[in-house]
Amino acid sequence: MIALVDANNFYVSCERVFDPRLEGRPVAVLSNNDGCVISRSAECKALGIEMGTPYFRLRESARRLGLVFRSSNYELYGDLSARIVQTLGTFSPDVEQYSIDEAFLHLSLPAGTDWAALGAEIRARILRWVGIPCGVGFAPTRTLAKIANHIGKKRPGGVFVMPGDPAPLLANLPVEEVWGVGRRLAGRIRRAGVSDARTLATRPPEFFRRHRFAVTLERTALELRGVPATDADPMDRENPQSINVSRMFGRPVTELPDLEEALAAHASAAAEKLRRARSVAAGANVYVQECAPPGTGGWGDRAWWTPFLAATVAFPAPTAATPAILAAIRPAAARLFAKGRRYRRAGVLLCGIEPAGGAADLFAGDPSQTREAKLSAALDAVNAKFGRGTVFLAASGTKRPWRMKRDLLSPCPTTRWSDLLVAKC
Repeated sequence: MIALVDANNFYVSCERVFDPRLEGRPVAVLSNNDGCVISRSAECKALGIEMGTPYFRLRESARRLGLVFRSSNYELYGDLSARIVQTLGTFSPDVEQYSIDEAFLHLSLPAGTDWAALGAEIRARILRWVGIPCGVGFAPTRTLAKIANHIGKKRPGGVFVMPGDPAPLLANLPVEEVWGVGRRLAGRIRRAGVSDARTLATRPPEFFRRHRFAVTLERTALELRGVPATDADPMDRENPQSINVSRMFGRPVTELPDLEEALAAHASAAAEKLRRARSVAAGANVYVQECAPPGTGGWGDRAWWTPFLAATVAFPAPTAATPAILAAIRPAAARLFAKGRRYRRAGVLLCGIEPAGGAADLFAGDPSQTREAKLSAALDAVNAKFGRGTVFLAASGTKRPWRMKRDLLSPCPTTRWSDLLVAKC
C-alpha cells in the first residue's frame, strides 16, 4: 500500500507553528520579491482571494479585511519539510519526497491492517512532533494515492482509503484533475473522447498509440486501474537532466560585481544540488534578463519584457565542485554585462549531467579527488552539521544587496541561532 502525505496550506502552516497568533486569521504567503500570493489559509480562501493575486492589490485592504502577509521563508519551510520526512521514517524506511509538502510512504503491513487508523496516527504524530496539519490518502498506486489524498483532505478526519473498486469515484473525476495530466494534454484527451478518469483507465493500449499519446499517459491509465507503473515514476530525480537556479533581484542590478556575485551564488546552489544527486555536469548555461528601461513604468513593469541573454560554458572536465564551476562561468558574466543596462534576473542552468561514477577520465583521474572536489565536500559537511549557508565561497558575496526583497520575512527559529525562541518565566 502507498500513502501520500500532503501538508495543508504548507507555507501558512509553517508560519503558524512559531506564531500562534496567526491561528484563525486570514494569512497569505507571498512569492519572491513579495510579488503575489502563493499560499493561503482557509480563512484567506473564504475571503475570495485567489492564488496569484498581486500583493499591491491587497495591501490597501489588508487592515480592513484583517489580512496578514508573510514573505516566503524558504529556510523555515525546508527545515520543517525535512522534519516531516524524518517523522514519516518512523512508520516506514521507504519514504519518497515528491515536493516540499508531499511525500509518498511505501508500507508493507499484514492483511487486515486498519489503514484509516494508521492514517490518523500519521497525522497525529506529524502534528504533535512538527506542528503541521496534513491529509493522508491510501491506495495501491501513486496516482490513486494522489486522488485519495485529495478526497481525504476534504473530510473531517483528513484520511481516505481508496476502495478496492475505485471506478465510481473515478467516474466523477474530470480527466484534467488526474495527476500528470495538464491543461493542454487534457484538451487532447477530451478531443479523443475521454472526459473522466474512469474512461481513461479503461482505454486499451491501442487507444494511446492511435492518438499518439506519450507512453507516460498509458502508464497513468494502468495506475488508475491499480497496477503500479514504477517506470513512470515522475519522482525519479537520481539522475536529473539539468539543474536550474534562478532568482529575480530585489532591486535592479547595474554593476558587474553585483551580477557576478548573484551568478556565483546561484551556481553554488546548483552545484550543491548536483552533489546531492551524486552527479557531475559537463557545462552550464548562464543567463540574465534586463528590466524596463527608465521612463517605461519601473524596473518591474511586466508590460515591457526583454528576452534572456545567455552564454553557454563547457567545463574542462565534468565536475560537481563549486570552485571549478565558478571559475568556468565567471568570464560569461562579463560577456553578458553591458554598462548602463539594468538587470532584473539571473540564473545558472547546469547541463550535460551524468552519474559521478561514470565520468572518470583516463588522463584527468578521479574527479572526486581533486582539490576543488575535496573543498566542496568539506563545505557540504560543515553546512550539513551547522545549517545551510554557514560556510560559503566569498565569490557569492556577503552583503548581497541584489538579493530578492522579503520585507515581511518571519524569523527562522529552527535554523538560525539569533532567531532561537526564548522562554520567559
